[in-house]
Amino acid sequence: MRLHEFEAKEILKKYKIPFAEGMLIRDAKDIDKLTQEYFPAILKAQVLVGGRGKAGGILTAETRDDAKAKIQKLLGMKIKGYNVESVLVEKKVDVEDELYVAVTIDRLEHRIAIITSEMGGINVEQIAEKYQEKIVKYYVDVDETIHPYVGRSLAKRIGLKGKQLIKVGGIIHSLFKAFKEFDGTLIEINPLAITKNNEVIALDAVFNIDTDALYRHPKLAEMGIKPRHEVGELTEREKIAREANFPYVDLEGDIGVFPGGAGFGIAAVDLIHHFGGKPANFMDSGGGPTVERMEQMIGLLMDNPKVKVIFGARFGGISRCDLWAEAIISYLKKRHADGKQIKPMVMRMAGNMEKEGRELFEKAKKDEPQLFKVVKIYAYNTPIEEVIKETIRTAERIEG
Repeated sequence: MRLHEFEAKEILKKYKIPFAEGMLIRDAKDIDKLTQEYFPAILKAQVLVGGRGKAGGILTAETRDDAKAKIQKLLGMKIKGYNVESVLVEKKVDVEDELYVAVTIDRLEHRIAIITSEMGGINVEQIAEKYQEKIVKYYVDVDETIHPYVGRSLAKRIGLKGKQLIKVGGIIHSLFKAFKEFDGTLIEINPLAITKNNEVIALDAVFNIDTDALYRHPKLAEMGIKPRHEVGELTEREKIAREANFPYVDLEGDIGVFPGGAGFGIAAVDLIHHFGGKPANFMDSGGGPTVERMEQMIGLLMDNPKVKVIFGARFGGISRCDLWAEAIISYLKKRHADGKQIKPMVMRMAGNMEKEGRELFEKAKKDEPQLFKVVKIYAYNTPIEEVIKETIRTAERIEG
């Protein structure tokens, strides 16, 4: 779970990480509390995504009057799906040099990685791609701690000397300590600035915490930090799914995905991509959902204007094929009765109660052939890859 910048800084200040003097603004009343000592200032929209600067979410202000208009503008913005609900105002710093420091989990090494670079202020992926030799890593086992000399050693390896080496080394040690104590998954300071007065100041702070470990940190709850959606503002379909308590995420494609189980849902998204299609969502309809629940799931896909065709697959285990078939048939009949469009469905069914499910589909097609004309059901002897390819071809034939 990602923290807002102001939340991360509030925590890290307790570890003696140096930050510029700042104030959080939530509304017009807070703006009136700003004094001239903050100016010239940097105004930073508080959202849970990167790339604020390119999106216009970071501005400068020379005076309080200048800041007032710009803060009001920022508070009315939406950045990558997030409404800007607060703005962090910080005194502008005269920067001489910019460094990069982070602590994260290297999932390939299964160890904690402390990462430093003399090239701060740009995206770390850019550094890794173009200047890989400028990145210094130090690995620590998850049950280990580090001594202050490790921080100083890393600071020396990125070219620092004297007081700067000592200060940055201390910051690295403190970041590691905060990472361990708060069950972090990532702490990133980018940039860590060296000022023209030879001071060291962290200009930004990213702090991600393991959501499953929040119960271990009641202090976070006291700060108002609770589990939150990390992708951005929920879409209307995601809100419906959350209210109904089933996993659903909107994607950018035109193929609706109605799988059985989260694992196959992920595999279906990957396979659609692999064969050149574009999935419109991720969904989990496994675990024995009721007919009514599955009808609601199909409805999210049918009502999505981006979806041209629906790919479905049920490998019957706990979730029976006959109930899956019953849900699809019931939903399509209700939708037809309401005069709504029925989009093509290309599906595969195998496993528990497959025979009973197939009989339900055969009877429904016999009773209402026109209604089920756009519904194709494949059996276990048709490879799932072929079903997905047929789904993609169907989407390509549909205009708009």
